Amino acid sequence: MKVLVTGGAGFIGSHVCDKLLAQGFEVLAVDDLSSGRRENLDPRVRLHQLDIRSPETAKLIRDEKPDAISHLAAQMDVRRSVADPRFDADVNIGGFINILEAAVKAGTRRVVFSSTGGAIYGEQDVFPAPESHPQRPCSPYGVSKASGELYLNYYRQQYGLSYTALRYANVYGPRQNPHGEAGVVAIFCSRLLEGKDCQIFGEGKQTRDFVFVDDVARANLMAVQSDFVGAVNIGTGVETDVNTLYDKLVAVPGLDRPPVHAPAKPGEQMRSCIDPTLAGKLFGWKPEVDLARGLEMTYRFFEARARGE
Repeated sequence: MKVLVTGGAGFIGSHVCDKLLAQGFEVLAVDDLSSGRRENLDPRVRLHQLDIRSPETAKLIRDEKPDAISHLAAQMDVRRSVADPRFDADVNIGGFINILEAAVKAGTRRVVFSSTGGAIYGEQDVFPAPESHPQRPCSPYGVSKASGELYLNYYRQQYGLSYTALRYANVYGPRQNPHGEAGVVAIFCSRLLEGKDCQIFGEGKQTRDFVFVDDVARANLMAVQSDFVGAVNIGTGVETDVNTLYDKLVAVPGLDRPPVHAPAKPGEQMRSCIDPTLAGKLFGWKPEVDLARGLEMTYRFFEARARGE
């Protein structure tokens, strides 16, 4: 089975490639390397440095005829989406349509789409939020991911393209880019190792559902192998506020360095947590790495990188 991974040299994408390779799949990746890194990839993955919006990417899909596509390439910075919604839509909607059109022409059977849990639901009515929760995205990024799911439903009805949309919680772990992907854990790790203060916006009581990248990659593998059509939450169902997250992280190296609090960001979502029950029923998936262990593995990865290992 041949699988194309868009964004394959990125944080989550490279872990997905690893899982697919371990399962014996033929894997090729598309990545423009704007935030991904070539060294993230196993040498067995054929990397094509292309923009997902380009005709060259569409031609590659038509020529390679992958059995499945795991679509992770995206403009994923929520703040950038607010500052430049046109660019966000160009990449996340226009680029995705380019992929889907080519997939139909190539006879691709299955698409696994990386959607979002927190940003698609907006301010939640219940905690944790199930897949049936109303969609109230409060950023262009959330709107573009919701649009991606709607386009998938259209291509399913029109062309019979099978799909699963995985709605991620806040993914963290090794290989995350502290500059290009805006993950708070990666940012904290980087600044702690540089001896710099870590900044927490507002009182730090805003909560998120933090899920480890290896668990997310495993969910992608399961979704590629599944026939389920629809959306599935991939999270832990556990809320953790930013203050607690920071305390757990500085405990790994045993540092005594309090954070610096800055004014709250206007419009920031206060609570976000998603219910992963359906993923368990469909795929037998559940998160296996708890937050304390995941933070230790992540910190040690950044520590080794800082030493040049």
